[in-house]
Amino acid sequence: MAHLPTYTNYNKTRYAVVFVLLGIALVALCLLNLFVGSVRVDFHTEAARRILLDIRLPRLLAALILGGALSVAGFLLQTFFNNPLAGPFVLGISSGAKLMVAMVMILALNAGVILNSWGMIAAAFLGAMLSMGFILLVSARRTSMGILIVCGIMVGYFCSAITELFITFAKDTNIVNLHHWSQGSFAGISWNNVVVMTVVVLLGLIACVFLCKPMGAYQLGEAYAKNLGVDVRRLRRWLILISSLLAACVTAFAGPIAFVGIAVPQLLKRVLKTQAPGWTIPACFLGGSVFCLGSDLLARVLFAPTELSISVVTSVLGAPIVIWVMMKRQRP
Repeated sequence: MAHLPTYTNYNKTRYAVVFVLLGIALVALCLLNLFVGSVRVDFHTEAARRILLDIRLPRLLAALILGGALSVAGFLLQTFFNNPLAGPFVLGISSGAKLMVAMVMILALNAGVILNSWGMIAAAFLGAMLSMGFILLVSARRTSMGILIVCGIMVGYFCSAITELFITFAKDTNIVNLHHWSQGSFAGISWNNVVVMTVVVLLGLIACVFLCKPMGAYQLGEAYAKNLGVDVRRLRRWLILISSLLAACVTAFAGPIAFVGIAVPQLLKRVLKTQAPGWTIPACFLGGSVFCLGSDLLARVLFAPTELSISVVTSVLGAPIVIWVMMKRQRP
């Protein structure tokens, strides 16, 4: 009979080292994101202080919060589907959220209404749930995870194409500027956005805390989880809701961001040598934050003053990680 994992002093030492390294990397990247850029920060000038407090700091916090949320969402989806390739971007969840936000925003602007942060999250959540519903329908009819992943990729391409169609033929100049958001970016984040995303992501993480033990049992098999008294159907519903909410929050404010939800959880499970939720979820949040802070820094300064899409950088950094993980899994 399978047993829930136990943790030796060696394991705890490994976990402590990983968390300390992630913490150091997080602090270092926060300082770099704050003080490195195309404009030199001089505290003696009001303009520089405004750049620091109103542009760079909210952007830094957005990368930290949303990067962590996206990584946790990826971990939850990988647990739900028991597949290392499951993630908000690959399964089309981020693209569905992007499509709905773009549609609602275009309709709102045409009607002379400015969509607030909560409205954007609600629209993104609806789009994410619609995409997730389709994926669940496919998974109920097909047992092959390969088919599920292919369907998710097709959903992503379809939603992205429709989104670009809407944006391309939009007449309002403000709508046309959505093209930059649709490619993924932490630019333009306001303090109001930061407050809203903090509340949403914090609620999602608190819900994850209560699901750690049921998830640990679920990872050992549905039958085993049921024998321990876990309501598997309720757990699966919560995994869907939380992962969709976190992915929707990311997409609403930063657009679709590739590979973070796949690469970071897989890499950290390899480094920690465990997938126990109690350790992996906080590690995923820190790892996702570090990954997105580093990617955003590169996107800003690599070809300054030209700024790259965040998804370009995360794809370049994340794709090799995913390939490496897949190759390691195939070894006997």
